Amino acid sequence: MSTERQKNFPALLEGLMGECVGIIAQYEQKRSALLPLMHLFQKHEGYVSREAIDAVAQLLEVTPAEVEGTVSFYTLLYQRPVGKYALQVCRGLACSINGAENIMAYFREKLGVGHLQTTPDGLFSYEEVECLAACDRATCMQVNLEFVYDLTPRKIDEILESIRAGSYAVAAMAQTDKPGSTWAIDQDEQISMGTKSPGAREVPPRCDAAACRCPSSCAACRRAPSSWPSSGSRRGARSPTPLRRLPHAAAGRASSGPGPARSG
Repeated sequence: MSTERQKNFPALLEGLMGECVGIIAQYEQKRSALLPLMHLFQKHEGYVSREAIDAVAQLLEVTPAEVEGTVSFYTLLYQRPVGKYALQVCRGLACSINGAENIMAYFREKLGVGHLQTTPDGLFSYEEVECLAACDRATCMQVNLEFVYDLTPRKIDEILESIRAGSYAVAAMAQTDKPGSTWAIDQDEQISMGTKSPGAREVPPRCDAAACRCPSSCAACRRAPSSWPSSGSRRGARSPTPLRRLPHAAAGRASSGPGPARSG
């Protein structure tokens, strides 16, 4: 059953098409526009939806798997819905020396959630991140990517109270789907089970039919194991080129490193 966001996506795509075309036109290669386009859709949907991945893949003429592979690499691109306010507390060295452990413990107590978790009301998503490069103002954090410096329990209370009251200076992120308790994705389980990501499930493997040595009949070239060519008979196969020996004197110079130039 389609959600309201899914029903509204075609209209969103149509409304953003002009901006998408403008972004793509800034790059010599279409693929280079992938990250800006993903941030654009996340700005409007609150996260990178499956529909956005498919749409960007078509715009850039790449596979959904290629788009998803890029999205999954960057932690600021969310693959699942998150809260309206992303609270990212720095746990880098300078912040840790200046009391980050206590600050993080206070956040967890006040929010009732832990690292990479979202509050039940969908308002806050909490994350403990690596160095935010504001070491001179430790301890620090970002609220929807806007810096907050010199954190104290009192300042934390003021931030949370003003956000709940709707008076905080930083705008809320879009939220088109209700977030779950976490937006983390366990990639290790997917890899260990040998399964593909959703974007890669319809993509056939790239296989060279002439050089295929798959352990079973390959879906791409349909070659049975009995028809495998031997390593020496494969098309284009060559025996390795033997290493060329250097004359003794030249080898000695080569191994001893640079030295004074010699004449004739």
